[in-house]
Amino acid sequence: MSSPRYPLPDLNTLPDDIRSKVLEVQEKAGFVPNVFLALARRPAEWRAFFAYHDALMTPETAGRESGLSKGDREMIVTTTSAANHCLYCVVAHGAILRIYEKKPMVADQVAVNHRKADITPRQRAMLDFAMKVCLRSHEIEDADFDALHVHGFSDEDAWDIAAITAFFGLSNRMASFSGMTPNHEFYLMGRMPRAK
Repeated sequence: MSSPRYPLPDLNTLPDDIRSKVLEVQEKAGFVPNVFLALARRPAEWRAFFAYHDALMTPETAGRESGLSKGDREMIVTTTSAANHCLYCVVAHGAILRIYEKKPMVADQVAVNHRKADITPRQRAMLDFAMKVCLRSHEIEDADFDALHVHGFSDEDAWDIAAITAFFGLSNRMASFSGMTPNHEFYLMGRMPRAK
């Protein structure tokens, strides 16, 4: 695997707030996902990126309700990141998706073809909408919202699907252009049931 075009900064050189957050992630995951260091080379952008990331991916921490589960969110990221050819996000978010859904094959399936994946009709409708936002957002119309409503999604849920898709479109492009590589740990996560 090629090395990143921009060297990862030394953790000890980062501003205190960013270093603290990175260490918190390391404590929880057991490693530091490369995205946390890669984006830290520009602290103001790092803070803005992760503030929006957290608002979208963990809305409950901001006191906001959502009709999307954590697995739904990661499924959107994995599927649309594959359409954007982003290796980092497919591998990293695919790992998280496998863990949340407790399905070792789901990330590979949705990354290749969500229409053939072993997912629910509700999830398929969600991903159909996300893929249209990803590839042809200018064609979104009332019928696309109606297709979501049939499966119990609200207009606020549609906003979430679109916002996650759009945000990770930015993330995909930053990861790809900069040569960000997935951590090796991500490749095996969630592929085998955890020993009890």
